[in-house]
Amino acid sequence: MSDLDKLIKHFEKFPGVGIRQAKRFAFHILTLSNEERNDFVHLVDNVHTSVRSCLQCQRFFTATHNHNSHTCDICNDESRDKSKLLVVEKDNDIIAIEKSDVYNGLYFVLGGTVPLLNEAHTNKLRGGALKVIVNDRMNILKEIILGFSVNPDGENTANYVESLLKDNIEENQLKISLLGRGLSTGSELEYADPDTIKSALSNRN
Repeated sequence: MSDLDKLIKHFEKFPGVGIRQAKRFAFHILTLSNEERNDFVHLVDNVHTSVRSCLQCQRFFTATHNHNSHTCDICNDESRDKSKLLVVEKDNDIIAIEKSDVYNGLYFVLGGTVPLLNEAHTNKLRGGALKVIVNDRMNILKEIILGFSVNPDGENTANYVESLLKDNIEENQLKISLLGRGLSTGSELEYADPDTIKSALSNRN
């Protein structure tokens, strides 16, 4: 297999990228100037140094020279409502929710969903880290919101999280809620507009 074929195969592994788009990416790289290509390689090599995973919510954030913390700006924000924890699938879901400007609690990024036909996928999720966060915040935590996409995998993931936190919910009378009407069936949270997210959060149950 040639280097070009290997590059195309690598791009195919990207979320939502098919063979045609993977080929476009690969051939685009071939058209870059030496300076552009060097910049691209430099960015790929250094992104793991400049971007960190928050120890609290697990989302990626850019670490600046003046920011030596291992927690992100949202988790460090004292004005956030620490009694609420919104569990989402991926980082982009947080970006979409923050744009709606209706939620002021904290987050946790689970790192994926539990496919309906592949329960073994839970091994790749951050279920253990979620339990630790919930246990650490039991004295102030009042509500856990499950913010997953409205599709079979999203519903299955919500069931998985409820089962995972069952003891915490029962022993501490935690409220656990789901996003309400506003998100239509099959919708992915990442692509929902701010008004739709506002409606879903306001009508959670």
